[in-house]
Amino acid sequence: MQLVELGDLGLTLPTAIAMTALLAAWRAWRMAWCWSLLFALGFGTVAFSKIVFMGWGGGWQALCFKALSGHATGVTAVYPTLLYLLLQGGGASLRHGAVVAGLGLGALVAVQLAVSGEHSMAEAVAGWLMGAVVSLLVIALSGPLPPPRPLPGMLAFGAVFALFAWLMQWAHVGYWMAKLARLLSGQQQLFPL
Repeated sequence: MQLVELGDLGLTLPTAIAMTALLAAWRAWRMAWCWSLLFALGFGTVAFSKIVFMGWGGGWQALCFKALSGHATGVTAVYPTLLYLLLQGGGASLRHGAVVAGLGLGALVAVQLAVSGEHSMAEAVAGWLMGAVVSLLVIALSGPLPPPRPLPGMLAFGAVFALFAWLMQWAHVGYWMAKLARLLSGQQQLFPL
């Protein structure tokens, strides 16, 4: 498995939703709301950038920038935050080290995306930055968390992840973004991503 696959929406979206369920099971309401809102805003921005490019050819040609990398955004938003949550029982330095490791994983994915030609360096770096902003803002704004409730948290996370991973098999997100780009722009021929 390549690292890039960790950023696939079929994995990051179920993980993100399951993280909200985990936080709800822990009764960490503030972080659950922060996470849900900021994750939705981050991925909404990625989707918006892709729709604008497909429909109108937006982007920045001088930088070979078409749209934010969803894979880089996903890895960098989800994994640092997840590691931070999983290490709540550890000290502050362990949690911060885990966040740095998650951000490093996102950077590796961004580099791999650029090297493989799936994205330009500008698109990969912009995706990494978007994910880092989401993750770091959630952690900064969430405040102190209540003591973790391991069993309810694991059950909530596992059940919600399994459900949404199963549902993502039929969620053709790229198809619906292209449909929306056609509808909004009035163009039948879209710019290829």
